[in-house]
Amino acid sequence: MSTTGKHLRPIDDSTVVLAIETSCDETAASLVMGGVDVLSSVVSSQIDLHAQYGGVVPEIAGRAHLDLLNPVVARAIVESGVDETRIDAVAATHGPGLIGALLVGVSAAKSLALTWDVPYIGVNHLEAHLYAGLLEKPDLEMPLVVLLVSGGHTMLIEMRNHGEYRLLGRTIDDAAGEAFDKVARFLDLGYPGGPAVDAIAREGDPNAIDFPRAMRNEGLDFSFSGLKTSVINFVRKNPAVRTADVAASFQAAVVDVLVHKTRRAAEQVGAKGVVLGGGVAANSLLRDRFAAMCADDGRACLVPSRAMCTDNAAMIGAAAWYRLRSDGATSLDTGAFPNLRLPLIEGSW
Repeated sequence: MSTTGKHLRPIDDSTVVLAIETSCDETAASLVMGGVDVLSSVVSSQIDLHAQYGGVVPEIAGRAHLDLLNPVVARAIVESGVDETRIDAVAATHGPGLIGALLVGVSAAKSLALTWDVPYIGVNHLEAHLYAGLLEKPDLEMPLVVLLVSGGHTMLIEMRNHGEYRLLGRTIDDAAGEAFDKVARFLDLGYPGGPAVDAIAREGDPNAIDFPRAMRNEGLDFSFSGLKTSVINFVRKNPAVRTADVAASFQAAVVDVLVHKTRRAAEQVGAKGVVLGGGVAANSLLRDRFAAMCADDGRACLVPSRAMCTDNAAMIGAAAWYRLRSDGATSLDTGAFPNLRLPLIEGSW
């Protein structure tokens, strides 16, 4: 099988993309027009299914996507007010993510593309996170520095133009979101860990414990594994310490490093603005510190709404529109890629 679909209309501001996101534990569908106009966005969370296990169980996630995807897609189409005949392309996340979960979305998107005789577009989940914020402020002047911070990734990316990315820094061990989850699990705060730490940290003193800021002044790479270990060791040695103080001090250490390195990256590349993205971008302290940094430095700032931070299909639709315009349809022979990397231009660090 090769590509399918005939472009019934030119790829322009009226092009409507139906997008599907099933990379992990969110079943989502969205209709996006012209790469920026979100006509509908439906997300069905699986948090309750995985909470008892303290994390995402791949087999459970895959089965849940099978049950949830058709109703979610149908609801997204109805809420958009767009007839199926008006859909110009169908997109799905084809990586990175859980292979079983990815295949559910990819298979559904290809089936719909074949049925409607429209192009299929496979979308890189990491690239889509770069577009999540631009959905809300598409006129930001490039180059931009994007801090992409989630449970699986912590990266600083220079976005020179649409589809042109240079990696500036990344985590060498745990991602920031992974550290939040592990600390939350150790402190018995529940799942998901990021929101749990954020909530209890509001009751604590962020200066109560001086946790380390690893590699703060060393390049643009990150390391959070040692911080996680420091939290565990401190609590074991000081069992009477207030959990809220531990959470607040840990969160402050993570955010301090993230903001400091984002500022350095923006200075080094002469960024016109900075963008925050990924699930950890919903963290209240990070959002406040990020906005304050931009105000102090006089740079344009994009802190997306919380709905655009977590996994959603609107960002998939936005990225798909730009990819369809630049590269055309994705071959139907293309599968799913659980370890897919962000496409980078030469000169990445």
